Amino acid sequence: MLATQIRQKEGKFYFVSYPAEDLLARVRFISRFYGDGEQLAPEAAPAGDDIARFIERIEKTDKAFQRQLSRAKVRALKNFYETAEKQPPIPGTVLLFTNETLSFRAMSGGFETVGHLQDPADKYLIIDGQHRLAALYFYLKDRPEEAAVINVPCMVFDGGTEDFATEMFVIINSTPTRINKSHLVDLYEKVQSAEADKKLAVRIAEYLYGESDSPLRYRINRLGGRSRQEKWILQAELFNELFRWVKADWPHIEHEWPDVVHTKDNRSVGERYYAVTRDFLKAAREVWGDAWGHPRYMVTKPVTIKAMLRVCADLAHADAEPEEDRLRRWRERLAPWAERSRDFRAEGFYERFPAKGQVERTGHLHRELARLAGIAPRANTAKGQRVGRMPSGGTE
Repeated sequence: MLATQIRQKEGKFYFVSYPAEDLLARVRFISRFYGDGEQLAPEAAPAGDDIARFIERIEKTDKAFQRQLSRAKVRALKNFYETAEKQPPIPGTVLLFTNETLSFRAMSGGFETVGHLQDPADKYLIIDGQHRLAALYFYLKDRPEEAAVINVPCMVFDGGTEDFATEMFVIINSTPTRINKSHLVDLYEKVQSAEADKKLAVRIAEYLYGESDSPLRYRINRLGGRSRQEKWILQAELFNELFRWVKADWPHIEHEWPDVVHTKDNRSVGERYYAVTRDFLKAAREVWGDAWGHPRYMVTKPVTIKAMLRVCADLAHADAEPEEDRLRRWRERLAPWAERSRDFRAEGFYERFPAKGQVERTGHLHRELARLAGIAPRANTAKGQRVGRMPSGGTE
């Protein structure tokens, strides 16, 4: 097979582009992976293969390789392979190891680092990329006709680098590099396979961050702009609440604006949701008075902002229209909050609103703030009940 030899200090390894079917026939899986109604069984490590047995022992105790997590990750990757069109499905290299010392024959004509690499007699061990290859296995089971057009970039380490391969596996699996959640939110609109409801939630978050009339303008920590100002909430936290709202309304959004799933018409829908959120936050800001943005109060801390956004979704379901008089109506509706502002002082706040964690406390605050304003929470879909929606304001 054609390969490029790479030298780094005393290390030497190879870059190879493998056709998908050829690669899957040449690797062995240490973990068990699951697809829809099918499983990919692990292969036992040979008695003399210390590296394989080492990885096998680690993966059996690592929570990242438990059955349910493995299943979810493989399913997500397989779905990505199915939806990826213009972008490459597997842009990153898969790391392979063989304890055999492979023969490399350089090409003539001065190409010392390009040549033919001997295939190992036994199967490769996968140092990094088992989930990607497992998803590829199930994907090609469903779509064998696409196997001919998928090539997988691989780095091959052979017998002379056993210690290096072992150390690399430990580093990769013990200190993984993760994409910051706020950066991931920024990417949703640019990812072709991202769901339309997520893109809509991102659009609303962008308006809340950048529009001049937004009470949260530049107060959202998105790890990029205007970091000198005090931030009130992480973009990922804000997105989660907006997505919760959009997801509940999504069946109606799809029905009323069917093109939103396939076109950029979600901008008009996003503007309408932004206007509702903006008016609610403006009303809340006026009601809270000096407590809004005050460092000694918890009014503009993440836990309270998230609770208020849930109240916003409840109120929008019941009283979003007409828009012309909405700010005044909502200011009067939220007026009872002002009488409880002292309860939102930072000192003693957690004692006044006890909870096991922020998730429970957010729920507690949501119910209390809704109760004070006389706003009925929407039905809970977890129990199979109907979820309300924000009434529409005419055609979009």
